[in-house]
Amino acid sequence: MNATTSAQRARQWTGPALFSYGFRPFFLAGALYAAIAVGVWVPWYLGVVTLPTDWPPIAWHAHELLFGYVPAVVAGFLLTAVPNWTGRLPVVGWPLAGLFAFWLLGRFAIAMSDWFGAALTAIATLSFLAGLGAVIGREILVGRNWKNLKVLIIVVMLFAAQALFQWEVLNDGQSVYGARLAIATTITLIVLIGGRIVPSFTGNWLRQRGAQTMPVPFSRFDAIVIAASVVALAAWIVTPSFEGVAIAAAPLLLLAGILQFVRQARWRPLRTFAEPLVTILHIAYLFVPLGFLLAAVAAVSESAVPNTAAIHAWTAGAIGTMTLAVMTRATLGHTGRTLTAGAATVAIYGLVVLAALTRIGAAVFPAGMDWLLSGSAVAWIGAFAGFSLVYGPLLVRRRGP
Repeated sequence: MNATTSAQRARQWTGPALFSYGFRPFFLAGALYAAIAVGVWVPWYLGVVTLPTDWPPIAWHAHELLFGYVPAVVAGFLLTAVPNWTGRLPVVGWPLAGLFAFWLLGRFAIAMSDWFGAALTAIATLSFLAGLGAVIGREILVGRNWKNLKVLIIVVMLFAAQALFQWEVLNDGQSVYGARLAIATTITLIVLIGGRIVPSFTGNWLRQRGAQTMPVPFSRFDAIVIAASVVALAAWIVTPSFEGVAIAAAPLLLLAGILQFVRQARWRPLRTFAEPLVTILHIAYLFVPLGFLLAAVAAVSESAVPNTAAIHAWTAGAIGTMTLAVMTRATLGHTGRTLTAGAATVAIYGLVVLAALTRIGAAVFPAGMDWLLSGSAVAWIGAFAGFSLVYGPLLVRRRGP
């Protein structure tokens, strides 16, 4: 009886529309924070401003992308997708607002860590992923949706990576392994979930146009590609400590990159140019194999290609572009809009891709780092501020025109 009452209350939520579905607060706040964080970090990194935090600028920047922005978008996606997977009602209303409050607390604590102290900062920042894992775990377990336990594992791995990241910063002033574990975990999520949605949305769109050639369905080949990618990422995580592993990691990373290119080619990306809402998914995924190939070269010779090039192919490229692609599509779909990209959305896509390419360029061409880094920051801010301006009104209003 209590469960029924709770379900009815969830359906009858009459509070702010922002808390009527998980994607609403987390997509909007995540995009705003992505723009604000980079807008603050660049002048801080250049010595123009300071923050009341005892964290170094680079560590703060990496942490807030990997454990501020990324978990917000992951939460928005999972809190929207898991109810569809399990057949259970979504988390809405005050429970959703409470989870969102934990995310806000983490952002405040990390910015004010000089005042909070290391212990309280760690507790405040780790509370969000702990809460998200508890919510997602409960939904999967109660719904007996065992095949999607892997997404819970992803959340747990992000939590472990964040704890490791903070421990490293506390002891060394920077993070190597926590950051790499977080990047590898998020790329694995893109490989898993992207491997579902990119060919699915591509196939749906091609069928609407009467096309005869469809993306190749998931097969044993895809499973092999995923396994090879996970092994390569695991080797990449530990390469800073073991020189021999770096040499061994290079062929694994190269193989994973080639296999990912082949996997994506089977999804018919060249047939999607008429609809940017579909094309951007393929562009975003393309940064995954690019990151593997850059990492393979960096494992052999950092002087040829620095590892930061691979890191930013995966972070600014794959993560930044894929999350914006998913956020725009999900917002349009769940607010009753037509699934097509208008001029403003295309501009958002163009800016985030430009931000990724110039950030990779800043790593590869150090002579032009200052202007490439600044240009990347401006494009990144424009993309995420643009999403907030264009899609924010849809996220704070009830479904409908």
